[in-house]
Amino acid sequence: MMPICHMYKVTQILLLSVVLALLPLSVQAKIYLLSVGISDYPGTRNDLRLPHNDAATMQWLYKENKQAKVCLLMNDKAKVATVKKALQKMVSVATADDIVVIFFSGHGVKGGFVCYDGFLYYDDIYTAMASCKSKNKMVFADACFAGAIRQGKSNANASSNSVNKGNVMFFLSSRSNEKSIERPGMTNGFFTYALQHGLRGGADKNRDRIITAKELFDYVSEKVKKNSGNRQHPVMWGKFSDDMPVMKW
Repeated sequence: MMPICHMYKVTQILLLSVVLALLPLSVQAKIYLLSVGISDYPGTRNDLRLPHNDAATMQWLYKENKQAKVCLLMNDKAKVATVKKALQKMVSVATADDIVVIFFSGHGVKGGFVCYDGFLYYDDIYTAMASCKSKNKMVFADACFAGAIRQGKSNANASSNSVNKGNVMFFLSSRSNEKSIERPGMTNGFFTYALQHGLRGGADKNRDRIITAKELFDYVSEKVKKNSGNRQHPVMWGKFSDDMPVMKW
């Protein structure tokens, strides 16, 4: 016959096993990136040199983070419909604690970005992001006149519901009247160069392996202004906290 004290311990172990089995498994927050870069536009007149490298660099960086899920669209793969579809898929699967990122490098216009075959407007991005459950949503853009993305007729059509629920951080390479600068011999523009170094850890001022919005802005802004001879000034705006995590390692 099994001793009573031994039976009690076995019972405790069995009960503990049942309780643990019923508890929900903790799921580590993920990072989702949609990286878009267009250097080769239709024809040759509007071609650029580095945007496809910028997008590929961001893909490489995020793939180094084992929690990241990445979608890369370059050149003729970055048509408006394709980008919208990838964006919608990303925002539909993200949970509250996930980090959701759109990176764009290419031509910019008032009210949006220039994809391979047309425009991706500010309110297209904002409306999609507003439907996402994530509390940590951001757009990085390395494009001339990027600061003008929220200007133009398209923005007037954005619903008040989208604006109130968006909680999206926009971090853009330049003011609305500035060009995004690159230097011969560089593989990325000034903004992307500083951005990827900051996200890799350069911006992690307190070394807690979590890079916040403010840490990233302070780091990237200083580097870009210095490297451009104060001719390019990144801008950050939107509804978000200074402490919002933009990267976790």
